Amino acid sequence: MRVLVIDDEALSRIGLATILQARKDVEHFDFANDAIDAFDKLAEDSYDVLLLDVAMPELSGFEFIDRLKRDRGTLPAIIFVTAYDEHATRAFEKHAVDYVLKPFSAERIGEALDWAFRRTEDERARKLIDALPQLQRLMLGQSTRMAFKAKGRIVFLNSDDVFAVEAEGNYVLLQRQSGSCLLRESLSVMEEELKPYGFVRIHRSVLVNSLFVEEIQPWQTGEYCLRIKGTKKEYTVTRTYKKNLRLLAHSWIGNDTLRIKAGSEHQSEGSRQATVGKAGDHQASRQRLLKSA
Repeated sequence: MRVLVIDDEALSRIGLATILQARKDVEHFDFANDAIDAFDKLAEDSYDVLLLDVAMPELSGFEFIDRLKRDRGTLPAIIFVTAYDEHATRAFEKHAVDYVLKPFSAERIGEALDWAFRRTEDERARKLIDALPQLQRLMLGQSTRMAFKAKGRIVFLNSDDVFAVEAEGNYVLLQRQSGSCLLRESLSVMEEELKPYGFVRIHRSVLVNSLFVEEIQPWQTGEYCLRIKGTKKEYTVTRTYKKNLRLLAHSWIGNDTLRIKAGSEHQSEGSRQATVGKAGDHQASRQRLLKSA
């Protein structure tokens, strides 16, 4: 179980770190000082559970969840850890696993993590069951043809003919080298349907077919430029979806650009200096997120 603690109070983070270190089922945990910092962490790594405060500067815990769900579609298990009891009803409306009041005990946090762990395991099992038909079809070498309803007719396409899917309002645009096809469907639904065919989400509005990815160029902003072979198409890989780039290939040789680095509450002097060096990029990211709130 991988856990991200999002809390602007240092004492709370230290207390949670002590509890998390004592659990054998927690393989990794990290910290974010606020919601903006948490977006950066989630862009670089994946987590099963979020321990989230409600009252934080700039974006509250609830605003953070709304933004995360809008950008990613699915959420990790959420456990609110806060000093305010009046938000409990709203927290469970956001599908939180638990709501823990400060000051908390190790037993109470442990109980909440147990619930989150069971939910995480259940979710993994459900996804595996859902994927079995697609896996069986691929193992048997069955057709990768897909059928779509478009403008009152049924259109058949091969998955390896489509290099990208772009959101267009209430529609999606299937991009092919021979032309495009407009369908009335959400990108989130297309993401689930096309995942078995090697499609990867790189932007809140774009899926790409990994077969067509020719090159990835990192930018100083922390984003990437992705080029589609056989076309002049280029797409921006945003920080939120950067970790999905690992899905584009089975092996990465001689390239540590996409390495996911683990963090901790206690930084070495070198990492503190690196953090200071990144302050400008972090502030720019903070301003972009707040403007879009």
